[in-house]
Amino acid sequence: MELTVYLAGEIHSNWRQELKEKAEVLGTPLNFVGPMENHDRSDFIGEEILGEQPNAIYRDEAASKINNLRTQILIRKSDVVIALFGEKYKQWNTAMDASAAVALDKPLIVIRPENLHHPLKELSNKANVTVETVDQAVKVLAYIFDEK
Repeated sequence: MELTVYLAGEIHSNWRQELKEKAEVLGTPLNFVGPMENHDRSDFIGEEILGEQPNAIYRDEAASKINNLRTQILIRKSDVVIALFGEKYKQWNTAMDASAAVALDKPLIVIRPENLHHPLKELSNKANVTVETVDQAVKVLAYIFDEK
């Protein structure tokens, strides 16, 4: 059995690579998908496909439609969603992806530091598991395959 894991969260740090490396060390059979990690490509995909837009609002709208389509398809095809909430960046897209996982009845693991407990309490209550570190999230996934 192999699971497809959607990795929701900010694209500015290496948390996805860290998670993938830790999963590989534990030997978990996982396939990872997620949002476009090339920020410029994500921002300009609307113009890349649809052509130049009249202003920044239309450019954002065009890109968001295409990015939302990508996200919807990949979350629907995933077996589990991991949503990382960090302290450095705004987390609107992460919250949207995590909420989509809940609405689609996808298993959800939320990663968030303890100091974000209060602002994320409702979402954590809807998640299957809430942890504080990437390492803990990987161990949750590894446990699914544990036959001991």
